[in-house]
Amino acid sequence: MDDLPRNRFDPIFPVTDIGRTTQHYTALGFQVLAHDDTYAFAVWPGVGCIHLSRVESPNDYDGKVMAAATYLHVDDAAALARSWKQACPGADTRDPVDTDYGLHEGAHLDLDNNLVRFGSPMATKP
Repeated sequence: MDDLPRNRFDPIFPVTDIGRTTQHYTALGFQVLAHDDTYAFAVWPGVGCIHLSRVESPNDYDGKVMAAATYLHVDDAAALARSWKQACPGADTRDPVDTDYGLHEGAHLDLDNNLVRFGSPMATKP
């Protein structure tokens, strides 16, 4: 994790199974570093990382529904969507669409319904 920017945000995703989740993020192309069976890091080199924290259920934080999300800026959102669909064919990866604010955006839900939205600049802005 030495190549990550010093000043950054790292989201914390609640997950129900560290082993299953680390396999999922490894398949997507993240570098995964497991701390133990309750905590791991999914690193996107040069950008940041997602902390993966085991919980008994996604709803066990003071009775509130836990869900987390992060946004990943990439050079080619369509290529990333194709790569993630090939790596995890049963996962929920949505193809990018053009937005009225000039980004080509897609989304991926992990196995605990945490959201990774991703986008790249559109070739021509609206």
